[in-house]
Amino acid sequence: MTPIHKQLAGGKWFTLTSMEQLGNIGSEIERTLRAREKGDTARCSAAFERALELIDLTVSDPKWRMRLKELLRTREAFCDYLFGDNEYRITAEQIRKDFLAYGAAARTKVLRQKNDFGTALPKTTNF
Repeated sequence: MTPIHKQLAGGKWFTLTSMEQLGNIGSEIERTLRAREKGDTARCSAAFERALELIDLTVSDPKWRMRLKELLRTREAFCDYLFGDNEYRITAEQIRKDFLAYGAAARTKVLRQKNDFGTALPKTTNF
């Protein structure tokens, strides 16, 4: 299967922090949920596929080897919520809450690295 996120699948994903990875997953999950709520099945399916790809990339990242069970349970529950019988009895609000903090933290990190002109701040050196 051809990757949707070609650069990320090419190795860039593994350079992101865990927080950034979860924030990106959360963004795709949010897109999925919004499209579903609007009844836009095409956008919902596309965002769902992107979210699963990011989750699968995360599962393959060695830094997650001790937390695979949690990642895979999250994947399973998300899939079950959207296309299964919702055996976990989760809601869209619970899913959003679980990922919102990661997205906010990742976004805060990006904003801290930029100045008022939108360019990256120079790295400081300790003398």
